[in-house]
Amino acid sequence: MSTQASVSGSGTIEVGGEMRAWRVVAAGEPGQVMRLEQVPVPSPGPGQVLVQVAAAGLGLTDAALAQGLSVHAPPPPFTPGLELCGEIVGVGPGVSQYRLGERVVGQTTLPNGSLAQYAVARAQDVFPAPTALDDAPASVFHLAHLTAWLGLYRRAAVHVGEWVLVFGAGGGLGGAAVQLALAAGAKVVAVVGDDERFRIARGLGAHVVLHRGTMDVESAVRELTGGKGVQVVFDPVGGPMFELSCRLVAFEGRIVVAGFASQQAVPVAPEQVRAANFTVLGVNSALYREREPELVQRAHADLTALLDAGALRPLLSETLPFEQAAQGVSRLAEGLAHGRFSVLVG
Repeated sequence: MSTQASVSGSGTIEVGGEMRAWRVVAAGEPGQVMRLEQVPVPSPGPGQVLVQVAAAGLGLTDAALAQGLSVHAPPPPFTPGLELCGEIVGVGPGVSQYRLGERVVGQTTLPNGSLAQYAVARAQDVFPAPTALDDAPASVFHLAHLTAWLGLYRRAAVHVGEWVLVFGAGGGLGGAAVQLALAAGAKVVAVVGDDERFRIARGLGAHVVLHRGTMDVESAVRELTGGKGVQVVFDPVGGPMFELSCRLVAFEGRIVVAGFASQQAVPVAPEQVRAANFTVLGVNSALYREREPELVQRAHADLTALLDAGALRPLLSETLPFEQAAQGVSRLAEGLAHGRFSVLVG
């Protein structure tokens, strides 16, 4: 691959050509609205870095961005891809040149996402890549595990011996939550929706795995906990799973709302929260990156240490060539992925 951007003696980026990039040209079904095009190499602005992308991590949020279902989607056309692993090859004003050449993982800054040969990110949003991971698994490590860490360790303060109920446990975010709850010494009940996800959750080490398509989850959890319910629920699904969470959370328990994979939002009834004496906690990693970046750095260091100790592994479903990125996003939109996809770019 020819060099598209180089660093001058002054540390600035000289954009000398174009790059290949996937572009969302309109909101709609990803396979129809994503185009592979030649576009100019972007330049990092103040506080930003330019990353030569080795692998782009893809999840449900990327599908929602292409479909126009996310409020964070920029106006088309834009380059999608929120997560990456790659090498910093350029820095904007206010960023140390010592970061040049650093292998990093983290989140991009749209509209210059990771489904391209080069992507832009804020310097505070990329972190040293775990040396234990190759590019593809590294590209799907950061966001899912960071969100689960913030939800379970920061918001819910989970501790040894507590029952933790995890919905969507066979997916990227739910799988990360299972692993982190186990690392904290909790007893994990994993809820999944199909046989393949059942196998995945078993492989992660969950104490109990419940298939909601063939089992009565509510009865099973009540029996496991002696009718008391679980101390912590981690819910990245929403909709009917949140309603079930409210029935299964214990006295003084905590429900962590981590996402809406079901695309169904259920209102929280204050009278129910008061009557059952539980707490509903939201977790939004983007707010922590804005307001407590030092905490995010600490979380990444903790996650890397847990990874090195063998307590964590990314749920990488499949690795795709760059030319098949749109197909991958389409499959995510259709719910056909177990875990997350990585697209090899470099």
